Amino acid sequence: MKVTIREWNAVAAWAWDMPDDDVCGICRNPYDSTCSKCKFPGDECPLLLGECNHSFHMHCILSWLKQESSLEKCPMCRQPFKSKGQDATSAGAEQPTQAPDSSPI
Repeated sequence: MKVTIREWNAVAAWAWDMPDDDVCGICRNPYDSTCSKCKFPGDECPLLLGECNHSFHMHCILSWLKQESSLEKCPMCRQPFKSKGQDATSAGAEQPTQAPDSSPI
């Protein structure tokens, strides 16, 4: 007996690699739920992981950091908030640098 597949519709599903009971420390909504700041679920509101290992909806933590009272600190542990993967060179990348062997005229 020979079987021919005429059509195949694949379906994929994904989920954040977080425990089911984890919620954003700012809006208190689950990570795969709708962010209260942007009202978009899932991919439209990605997670941002800090060097302190606390995770937040991207829009929530960016709004938090803009507040003067936050002092740019993590709302959970109060350490200066810096996202993982952000390096020192990215902050100074916009400033022009001068070659070491050149001198100003």
